[in-house]
Amino acid sequence: MAVVAVASVALLVVGCGTEEKPKADKPAATTPAPQQGETDQNSQPVEEPLETLAVVKGQKGLELVINSADRDQGGFLTVKGSLKNTSDSLAVLPAKMRGDENEVVKHGKSLGGATLVDSVGKKRYYVLRDTDGRPLTTTGLDSLGPGKATPIFMQFPAPPASTTEVSFQLPTFEPATLKLS
Repeated sequence: MAVVAVASVALLVVGCGTEEKPKADKPAATTPAPQQGETDQNSQPVEEPLETLAVVKGQKGLELVINSADRDQGGFLTVKGSLKNTSDSLAVLPAKMRGDENEVVKHGKSLGGATLVDSVGKKRYYVLRDTDGRPLTTTGLDSLGPGKATPIFMQFPAPPASTTEVSFQLPTFEPATLKLS
């Protein structure tokens, strides 16, 4: 019996001691770096530096950085940027950012409370909604870790071409003036 036990241990040691070398014709597996516009594991956009149109301060270290406010051929104005937590602690995003309209509220946390105000044309523009009442903006916003950021967008009806600037307003954030392109 002792011979069988020694033989079993010898086979086990030999089996564990071998390593399979990677074959020269197969490249080692790697994880590709995120491309422009993709996000990494920390939800950080990987893009070239963008122009900053406005930095809007919110509560508890939140900042909304607006990088573009572009009109498109379909008569829409899309505002893009990022929402950052500049504090050293987890920031729970205020539910007030979604506004208080029943149709928007029932679709969860979003930036649906954002508006654009054209003081010259005396008109307020609200975030657009789809046919089910969901706001055409970043949704599912709950919290941001310390120092983290997430890309955001909001889509509005485009003001007339003669309107070159508007006041951007988001509940719990200070207002900002945006130059339109």
